[in-house]
Amino acid sequence: MFGTTDPTLQQPDIDYAPNEEKWRARTERRLKTETLGTELPKGFPRKLSSPLVWDGQTLQEDSHKWTYKLSCGDLEEIDQALRHFQVARGVPVDKYTREENAIIYAGLSAHVAPMRARQVFGKPSQAVLIHVKDLSKTDEKEYIGVGMYTSELLTFHTDLGEIVSLLCLEPAAEGGASQLASSWHIYNHLASTRPDLIQTLADDWPHDTRPLRLQNEAGPALSTGDYINPRESHYSLCTSIFTGAPETPRTQGIPPLTEAQAEALDTLHFLAQRFQLRLDFHKGDIQYINNLSLLHAREAYTDSPEQQRHLMRLWLRDPQLAWEVPEPMKQSHSLAYDNVDPNTQVFPLEPSVLSARPRGNKIPQPAKINGIR
Repeated sequence: MFGTTDPTLQQPDIDYAPNEEKWRARTERRLKTETLGTELPKGFPRKLSSPLVWDGQTLQEDSHKWTYKLSCGDLEEIDQALRHFQVARGVPVDKYTREENAIIYAGLSAHVAPMRARQVFGKPSQAVLIHVKDLSKTDEKEYIGVGMYTSELLTFHTDLGEIVSLLCLEPAAEGGASQLASSWHIYNHLASTRPDLIQTLADDWPHDTRPLRLQNEAGPALSTGDYINPRESHYSLCTSIFTGAPETPRTQGIPPLTEAQAEALDTLHFLAQRFQLRLDFHKGDIQYINNLSLLHAREAYTDSPEQQRHLMRLWLRDPQLAWEVPEPMKQSHSLAYDNVDPNTQVFPLEPSVLSARPRGNKIPQPAKINGIR
């Protein structure tokens, strides 16, 4: 599938969980021993100018601008909507059953974006809601193929959905904070300090994807200007594809990364960490993020017998406001959003390893989805 790999080539010393000491050493070594490019790739702007460019420290100081506290009137509307229309606009989760919370969450989210994506793959499925919970101590542990079913850290990445939403039913006993970073701000920093890494990230990698993609990579206006239409910029990042992860070993036969690629991946993570906005989940919080312009991560966490982190997740899309999907992303986008019938969507009520990938020779049985339609 990937062709013949040169046996003399070896994967750089890079892990899924970035090591800052190794990253700094690799950067210093490359700056000393290599002649690195100083120009951006053709069609890439010198600077991105948009409200999408932000620094986490600044936003942390203005939390009132992005936090909305439900009023008594909002909560009364929740009760009325749940009783009469099964649509709600908020989540006081302890007051409601699991089924009611799912109804409330879906109803509120429909006001943000009306389309929901399927989140279970392999064969056609209409499960549009999944549970993010540590299942590594359950009977399903051998089928875990993604980090959201563990309590380990998740490095900065993007999801498949256009709008990614999380509802917190229960926070962790310790840790588990959500971390957000503006990919546009990271881009501007790299463009002014290490344009060679933007070239590395934008080049074709010997894999099935690449970390940085601009939909419109040609026009001369982009190569000389300082503005790009948000609808023409898309970022996708899944580090585990390139490094492997504890629950998803690196695919055999994929050519090893270069030192430049290894540095670029770690640089993305540590810049995102530097510019991040850190959000502690509280019970009843709902988070909505633009997955096409933000990177997100999760700190490792610890559960207790009395308190176990439990989130619900939706992938959403507003077809009227949606950005155009670039050609290389259309297949995966279609897998998530096409032919998801609102009348047959399923909302599982209990956590389960639904989007399972086998570990080694362990093949998961077809998921039994018990939920509401």
